[in-house]
Amino acid sequence: MTAVGELLVASPIEPWQAIGLHIGDGVARVGGVALRFAPVGPDGREGVISWGLVGAPTHDTDIDGLATHHLEAAPEGGHQHSLDIVGFDHLVVMTSSLERTCSAIEASTGEPLKRIREAGAIRQGFHRLGELIIEVVESPQVTSSHASFWGFVWNVADLHEVCARLGPDVVSPPKPAVQPGRFIATVRAQVGLGLPLALMTPPSRP
Repeated sequence: MTAVGELLVASPIEPWQAIGLHIGDGVARVGGVALRFAPVGPDGREGVISWGLVGAPTHDTDIDGLATHHLEAAPEGGHQHSLDIVGFDHLVVMTSSLERTCSAIEASTGEPLKRIREAGAIRQGFHRLGELIIEVVESPQVTSSHASFWGFVWNVADLHEVCARLGPDVVSPPKPAVQPGRFIATVRAQVGLGLPLALMTPPSRP
């Protein structure tokens, strides 16, 4: 199985540390995925700039515009964060063509498109790469001929406690998520993470 082992993020680390992420030597480990922070380049581009794949059957360095690098193994262990993060829920990829991007992901990783969700003008396709769900979102507002990384969602053990502790200037109040029985809150853009981040209650266990 192909898995996402790390995400390379162009962003200052201080805003992430301020919300409770433990970062050592420029790396934070969340479950089986490492966040590796890099300085923001001259172009000012922030956010996820590459993903590191483990066990991919190909060594493609570009998957429909998604910069890709390859790792020998996934990072071991994880850091304890004051957010009490359980792990990643999903990574969002934006595209102008669900079929084009999902076909490219499947061809490069061997991991099939699991399902498609239609939500009006928005279409969502889902792949699983290790513990991480890849949510590919087709939107009429995206006109580029290639896909791009957008943001991601973490599961936290006690979402309401985290939101109360961080406060409404940092994170929105929890609200019902699309997934039945779960709640979600969004870290506000002015925090300066350089990408959209949401926090969710974990999925219920059968």
